[in-house]
Amino acid sequence: MPSKKSNVSIFSGRASRYLAEEIAKNYGVPFGNTVVTEFSDGEFQPSFEENVRGRDVFIVQSTFPPSDNFFELLMMVDAAKRASARKIIAVIPYFGYGRQDRKDKPRVSIASKMNADLLMAVGIDRLITIDLHADQIQGFFNVPVDHLYASNIFIPYLRKMDLPDMIMASPDTGGTRRAASYAKALNTEFVICYKHRTKPNEVGEIRLIGDVKGKNVILADDIIDTAGTITRAAEVLMEEGANSVRAFCTHPVFSGAAYKRIQEAPFVEVMVTDTIPVKEKCDKITVLSTAKLFAEVIKRVQTRKSISSLFDLSKL
Repeated sequence: MPSKKSNVSIFSGRASRYLAEEIAKNYGVPFGNTVVTEFSDGEFQPSFEENVRGRDVFIVQSTFPPSDNFFELLMMVDAAKRASARKIIAVIPYFGYGRQDRKDKPRVSIASKMNADLLMAVGIDRLITIDLHADQIQGFFNVPVDHLYASNIFIPYLRKMDLPDMIMASPDTGGTRRAASYAKALNTEFVICYKHRTKPNEVGEIRLIGDVKGKNVILADDIIDTAGTITRAAEVLMEEGANSVRAFCTHPVFSGAAYKRIQEAPFVEVMVTDTIPVKEKCDKITVLSTAKLFAEVIKRVQTRKSISSLFDLSKL
């Protein structure tokens, strides 16, 4: 009888090939061979260039813009299904449109629910993702969802820094629970930046709740998009007497003037993962790999071992 490892095939779409290759390497299987044919009108056709019949197929693809990345994932799932794969598991490190998880005003789409419906319609058997923008997105799926946390990556890295007078901070009230959980794991306090946003991607006033005088502050977030909020928060923290400011986020969306803002902001370091590729060089940005974590989770899915035990903060 073949081993669980020998029955696994790991593929990726074009957007996440750099990460999928590392996941396959860490898992210990050859990276799957795929080809994407592009037509002159912009249409494309992904195909598996090896047999997947009866295999457990893991397809790695983050669904950041453009929307072709998401559609390519759908087509690969459909192709695997039609090629008689035994199971199809979508590995989506960055789940795009995750910020559209509810109706925050009349007559808008709940895009993350729509995307979940599309993934289930084409035939995924399972989803593996990390740091969803809203936990409730898991409930949009009628298949198992393994929701991972980047705490496994950031907490050991922060501990190695061994910073004196370290304190966690949230750049907005929505991230309070995240900052609190990291503060508990690192045995430190946390503060909150309260922001008033006048319209999307524009930050109004930011005020600090808590004392950071003489502290080395770590700002925690799940996504940095335009970097407007987090860079303004860093400025406020320094104005309030912080000794230094660092930040980390799981998903470096980095759109618009994000790189310029980070470079000019009073950050010592901005730590991110590789769920989305960092496209511009910036000496303040440190990229930490998620490949080992995803490979371990795939292994546990195949061997039916506990995944939640990986995220026991007391053992990190």
